[in-house]
Amino acid sequence: MTQAKQIQQLTADGISISEIARRTGMSRNTVKKYLRKVECHSEAEAADGPGQMSDKALAAIIYNDDVAPVRGERFDKLVKHFEQAKKALHGTGVTKQLLWVEYMGENDDGYKYSQYCYLFKKYLKDTDPAFHWEYNPGEFTQVDFAGKKLPYVQKETGDIIHCEVFVAILPYSGLAFCIAVPSQRIPDFARCINEMVKYIGGLTKTILCDNLRTAVTRSDRYEPLFTDMCYQLSEHYTTTFSATRPAKPTDKAMVEKAVNIIYTHVYAPLRKEVSTSLEMLNRRVREQLDLLNLKPYKGSSESRRDIFMRWEQSVLKPLPEQPYHVKKSKQVTVQRNYAIQLPDNGHYYTVPYEHVGRKVHVSYDEKTVEVYYGLDRIAFHVRSSTEGKFNRIKEHMPPQHKAMVEMAGWTVDELLCRAGWVGEYTRQSASRIIHGSIYPEQNYKACNAMILLQNKYSKQRLEAACKRAANIPRPTLRMIRNILESGLDKQPLLFDTEDLRLPGHNNIRGKQNYS
Repeated sequence: MTQAKQIQQLTADGISISEIARRTGMSRNTVKKYLRKVECHSEAEAADGPGQMSDKALAAIIYNDDVAPVRGERFDKLVKHFEQAKKALHGTGVTKQLLWVEYMGENDDGYKYSQYCYLFKKYLKDTDPAFHWEYNPGEFTQVDFAGKKLPYVQKETGDIIHCEVFVAILPYSGLAFCIAVPSQRIPDFARCINEMVKYIGGLTKTILCDNLRTAVTRSDRYEPLFTDMCYQLSEHYTTTFSATRPAKPTDKAMVEKAVNIIYTHVYAPLRKEVSTSLEMLNRRVREQLDLLNLKPYKGSSESRRDIFMRWEQSVLKPLPEQPYHVKKSKQVTVQRNYAIQLPDNGHYYTVPYEHVGRKVHVSYDEKTVEVYYGLDRIAFHVRSSTEGKFNRIKEHMPPQHKAMVEMAGWTVDELLCRAGWVGEYTRQSASRIIHGSIYPEQNYKACNAMILLQNKYSKQRLEAACKRAANIPRPTLRMIRNILESGLDKQPLLFDTEDLRLPGHNNIRGKQNYS
């Protein structure tokens, strides 16, 4: 505007075009152009006087676009059409070409396609201004998958494998991260998060992503529903996941821009290289990524890494000791054998028998199995490569089943040891009962039942009953039980009293007289 007003003033002073061009440093054609536009509005200039035209009026004359539409009924109809087309443009399969065809069908004197697109672009720019976000250190991590893939050549077969590229950025410092993975499935997404937090060295308060199926099961403007893996990641890393509004990529504008930066600083330098494995590809990606984060910003001596180290690293949450392991989850019903069955290998894992018939939530991975009823964890199993098909915990069993399992594990020494705790005569009776047949295993239950009589009658009475049966070669459980029920254990035994001896007398001959 200063140069335009200077040209106007020099012209009014009678200075030639060549001299005006020399004094202002502009070309003669540019000076002529400005003068031509001013002359076309001589009426406006005459109203304000030479050199006295307002900046607004002068700008309207000089900077008037040659292709600017002339406002009228035709243009007003176009603007009304744009108001509806702006909303329709977000629909699936809707293009500007389709909208223009519909517009021309309603307006015979409508604008041609090239002018329609130009005016539509200008309308969107004027009606949808950008918002400047202010980010705080350690507040957000924005993540996304790049639209373009990175390839590597499989060495064994020569096949070209195209990999997804996960991109993340810390909006405050601009620290970027990327890694190539085979797919966007749950295990690969979990690996991306693990590698990302490891590279950053800490955790932000929120991880912001779009509505990809791996992370969001139901998209919603206000209450999106995340997958179980995201909730597990949030709990493991003490952070939260947040999703953008559907079809609103501007909510994560920083990572959208970061994807283009990755294209320039990672994709482009690797375009002529051939990697023969995913590990080799990621090694080269990491090298280019480090160069990007160490490169100073334009017009600054500081890099992304410098700003991160100075302002953001100290406010990040610390990482847990172990990285996150993917856990599968499923809702199952507890079977009659008070066990649940995993779908991956068909193995059974017990839960407390009180939960038979209830629906429980199972969370499992390669190392552990956790069973939840509501918010309470009711069972925990450690998995191993040598585990059996049916994995039982004794505390989960009802009393009668515990007894059956204990009986299945009895041995002669164990039963005799338990009987010996009652007394010596009880041990003798137990030994005789066990060995009362050719196969001792057949008598384990009877021996155990005899030992358990102490719970009903006391150890002292059981020992006394076994003492009464001590002279019997093959005592039985029924015999010991009958002695206790009838109270014979309380009666004195004949061999318990001392032998009666005759008093000494001179007329009584001794044993020497019978030798």
